[in-house]
Formats: sequence, structure tokens, C-alpha cells
Amino acid sequence: MQSDYAKQGKTAAIVAYITIIGTIIAYFMNQDDKNLFANFHIRQALGVNISFYILGALVTIFDSILISSAFYIFILVLWVYGLITAIKEEQKEVPILGKYFQQWFNFIK
Repeated sequence: MQSDYAKQGKTAAIVAYITIIGTIIAYFMNQDDKNLFANFHIRQALGVNISFYILGALVTIFDSILISSAFYIFILVLWVYGLITAIKEEQKEVPILGKYFQQWFNFIK
């Protein structure tokens, strides 16, 4: 049963990881169905996107290619992990920040 339910929200979950615009589109795609699987991944994707912009702003303070590279690798790992779990129809939080994204963005229902 869970797999069928996850399949219903899979498209919105995958779209959510395609930039911040994809997250917004996925949010509106899921308004009629209110699929919990899609909601989970929309919260995760929103968190990854916001983290990208906030950490990107903080990294500009440092004028170092090493710091910038580490930042981009970190965000890329979060993004790829979230996208793969959405494709595999799994509800796993992204490493380190995932549990916070679920708490902070619990208004997405």
C-alpha cells in the first residue's frame, strides 16, 4: 500500500528537486492530492534550495576556492541524495539537515 501511495506522489517529489521553481511547482501540483510522500520531499527540497542560497551568501564572505568548492559539493550531495530517494520512492531525510527541514517547513501539508 505504501508503494502505491508513494507512486502517486512520485512525480511531485521528483519535480521538487529541480531548483526552487520546481519546488514551488511541486507544491501546487500536490495541493489537490495532499500526498504525504510528496509533502515530505517538497519539505526536503525546499530546505536544500534555501540552504543553497543562505550558504552561498555566507561563502561569498570568504574569497577562497576551497571553501566555495566544499560548499558546492555539500549542497550537491544533499540534492543528489534527496533526488535519488524520491526516485526510489523512499522517505529518507537528507543527511545532517533533513530532520530540521521536516520541523521548520511543517506548514507544508
